[in-house]
Amino acid sequence: MPKVYVFVTLKPSLLDSAGRTVADSLNSLGYNEVAGARIGKLIELEIDNPSEERIKQMCDRLLANPVIEDYRFEVVG
Repeated sequence: MPKVYVFVTLKPSLLDSAGRTVADSLNSLGYNEVAGARIGKLIELEIDNPSEERIKQMCDRLLANPVIEDYRFEVVG
């Protein structure tokens, strides 16, 4: 069965406080090469006969908040 991977991230113009915390923590652990981090989510779906339009509808209606988040997806299989 095909899988769809949906990657959801905050829009670049929004402050990512969780990402900032991760970057600061990595710096404090000695990973000084980390200049920044952004946190997102990965959603893996198993879909019969995936269609790009249906996947976009799912993302816009439930999986991502289009006001503050961007998304992209990949169909595998």
